[in-house]
Amino acid sequence: MSDTLKSIIFALVLCVVCSLLLTLAYSGLKDYQDRNVLLDRHKNLLKAVGLIEQGRQYAPAAVESLYAENIKMIWVKPDGAVVEQAQRTQKDLQLYLYMKDNELQAYIVPIDTRGLWGKIYGYMAIEKDGSTISGFTVYQHGETPGLGGEIEKGWFQENFVGKRIVDQGGNFVSISIARGKVKDRVRPGLQINYVDGISGATLTGKYLTAGFKDILSVYEPVSIRFRKHREKGSD
Repeated sequence: MSDTLKSIIFALVLCVVCSLLLTLAYSGLKDYQDRNVLLDRHKNLLKAVGLIEQGRQYAPAAVESLYAENIKMIWVKPDGAVVEQAQRTQKDLQLYLYMKDNELQAYIVPIDTRGLWGKIYGYMAIEKDGSTISGFTVYQHGETPGLGGEIEKGWFQENFVGKRIVDQGGNFVSISIARGKVKDRVRPGLQINYVDGISGATLTGKYLTAGFKDILSVYEPVSIRFRKHREKGSD
């Protein structure tokens, strides 16, 4: 066998070995990345209902334990009725329930909406009264750091706690982001339906407000069911 042929064979074998190693490395890395993505979403679901503190570090095992003990994912029909996993269709909606001692505390709506520079993904938790927001989190976005990127910060997300998606008459109005401070820009009777805006991020606030209304209106039949259940319980 000539030296030239040996060199060619060696190069081919080397290429095959390198390709296999890269494939194995990519596969392992992808699995690791997928686990981290899922872990981050679980952390945000827990944060939305106050089971995880903003800025505090938690071990992955602690996060998964809290999630398994307190959060349940279900599917509901557009009219709000629960549907079995095997019977769900593309029209059905994903919903998370926060359970404590087998009693419902809140439900969590996935947020998937347009931002200024890309999609904004997060979760909005609503108390079992079907009207009061108990938390809002963002786990992925492409907004400008220091401007629209402030949507991921604690000060902004904490504005949502205690706000309502219905007006004083109990009618659905969603939640809106004010252009500035709520106390300065919104009439007292409407302030419960607004959160403080972000300086220099008017468009991010505009897109997020529109997204909230679109998404929460789709889930409104679910919220109505919770409100009616609440009313029956108070009779």
